[in-house]
Amino acid sequence: MATTPLMPKATAVWLVDNTSLSFEQIADFCKLHPLEVKAIADGEAAQGIKGLDPVMTGQLTRDEIEKAQGDVAYRLKLQEAKTRVPESKRKGPRYAPVSRRQDRPNAILWLVRNHPELKDAQIMRMVGTTKPTIQAIRERTHWNSNNLTPMDPVTLGLCSQIELDMEVEKASKNLPPRPEGEHVEETLLPVDETTSEEAMAAAFARPAPSQPKDEEIDADAVFAKLNSLKGNSRNEDDDDD
Repeated sequence: MATTPLMPKATAVWLVDNTSLSFEQIADFCKLHPLEVKAIADGEAAQGIKGLDPVMTGQLTRDEIEKAQGDVAYRLKLQEAKTRVPESKRKGPRYAPVSRRQDRPNAILWLVRNHPELKDAQIMRMVGTTKPTIQAIRERTHWNSNNLTPMDPVTLGLCSQIELDMEVEKASKNLPPRPEGEHVEETLLPVDETTSEEAMAAAFARPAPSQPKDEEIDADAVFAKLNSLKGNSRNEDDDDD
């Protein structure tokens, strides 16, 4: 159960302005020092803060205020909230199941090799590890470095694909621009680019590779060869006769 009202100073401002409660009563309810409540009443503190009505927010009742105004020794009691707000989880490394903890070094090695742009803090969030462990794997000083195998943390169930993509995109935005003229290794184009109508049209529009030209035919040499063949055939016929 909550013991402090919402927006304590704003609540104190409202109680000072709208009730005859003592400074001690207001200080006890709002968890402030009585001198701080006195400073609010004197206009020396909480300047510019708009008062918050605890009755409208369901933290106090009119009867509770009237009861306290009639008895200086009475202390206001905070009403129990009708709805419960879940407490925010403490920020820290992601919890990994015991069965998956032995796979974390393999996942770290995969991230370090495939996404060197990731910062240690990003890897810590995704895998749930510590900075010394990441540093040891980077420098190959980890006690089990010789037996580590790069494994995708998504496949291992240590993080989701969406989380990995978001962290990689965030890290890529912080990378310095590539210097002009720097050689970029050629890779295959994506399927959607190679199968688009524009790509197909450009491919068919390219000129066909040039074919070697046929050697020029010497007509005189051809006819001379034919005449010699005919002469030989006639000589053979005469011999047969």
